Amino acid sequence: MDSTDILRFRATIGINNINPYVLVSARDAQRLKQGWRRPMPVRVRVNGVPEAWWRINMMPLGDGSFYLYLHAEVRKAAASQVGDAVDVELAFDDGYRSGPVHPMPPEFSAALESNPVARQAWEALIPSLQKEILRYFQQVKSAEAKARHLERAMYVLSGGQARFMARSWSGGQVS
Repeated sequence: MDSTDILRFRATIGINNINPYVLVSARDAQRLKQGWRRPMPVRVRVNGVPEAWWRINMMPLGDGSFYLYLHAEVRKAAASQVGDAVDVELAFDDGYRSGPVHPMPPEFSAALESNPVARQAWEALIPSLQKEILRYFQQVKSAEAKARHLERAMYVLSGGQARFMARSWSGGQVS
């Protein structure tokens, strides 16, 4: 990465619902990629770590600015938390290719195939939420936990009202 392509700034970690983030101004976002309006793929380092940059999608706010969400691994490595001022380095990620990061678990695929209502709700979810759910399933280790999460996912996708993945669901969508 050419050092002239790197945007550097200092910002305070805020919180949006339960998600820690750093706000990237519209001016700074334009410096990364002129005219970009959808989730922007970037490489990021916070407080100089890690050596190999993280790949993250910044989320647009609609006014030209973006949320750069900082998941727990990023904050832990940077020894930072909500309210801390951090040094951020960003670069547009030309090498990013969208698509699922994690494969769909066979049990989840079979459950969706046997439940048309849940399958339709799944297909209506935005791609980033689908990716998040697949990542969530991938991280679960025990068979009992996998079964529990599958049951909860199918319940909310079938129209049930409940909390799943730190969100309230109703009618097959996040409410």
